Amino acid sequence: MTITAPSIDQHIAALRPKLIAFARLQLRDSAAAEDTVQDTLIIALEKHDSFAGRSAFETWVFGILKNKILERIRYERRYLSWQESDQNDEDSFENLFQENGRWQPASKPHSWGEPDEILENASFWKLLDTCLLVLPDSIARVFTMRELMGLTTQEICEALSLSDSNCWVMLHRARLKLRSCIEKGWLT
Repeated sequence: MTITAPSIDQHIAALRPKLIAFARLQLRDSAAAEDTVQDTLIIALEKHDSFAGRSAFETWVFGILKNKILERIRYERRYLSWQESDQNDEDSFENLFQENGRWQPASKPHSWGEPDEILENASFWKLLDTCLLVLPDSIARVFTMRELMGLTTQEICEALSLSDSNCWVMLHRARLKLRSCIEKGWLT
C-alpha cells in the first residue's frame, strides 16, 4: 500500500502528538522525546514506500518509534549513569501484607467498578496518565516497556542491564504504586 505525499504529511501531522506523548512518557525527557520522534518521522518519511500495509500506518510508525526509544535507552545505558531510584521503599512494601501473605485490611484493593465501563471512561485514562507520570523514572521505564511497548522481561533486562528478579520487583512496585494512585484519584 502506497501513501501519497500529501496523505503522508497528513498522517504524520496527525500522529506526531501521540508519538511525542508516548516518547515523553517512556524517556521522561522532553528534549530526548522530541529528538526521538523527529528521528522516527524522518525514517517514516524516507521509508514510507516500503510500508506494505500489513498493519495500520500508525502501528508501523509506532513500531519505528519503539525501536528508536530502545536505541536511545541502550545508548544512555552505555554512556550515561543509570540511577536506581526509589529502592528504599521496602518498609512500605512489606507493610502492605500480613505475615501469612494476605493483604493488611487497610491495604486491600478496592473495587473500581465494571472494567469495561472504566476502560471507556476518558477520566480514567487521564488519571492513569497522571499516575504514570508521577512514578519514579526507573520504575516507570520498566513498566512502560513491559505494558505499553510490549517487550518481554528478558528484552527489558537486556536493554537496561537488569537482573530478572530486579525487573519483576520493579514491575510489582509500579503496579502497586499505580493502584494506590488510581484509587486515591478515582475512588475519592
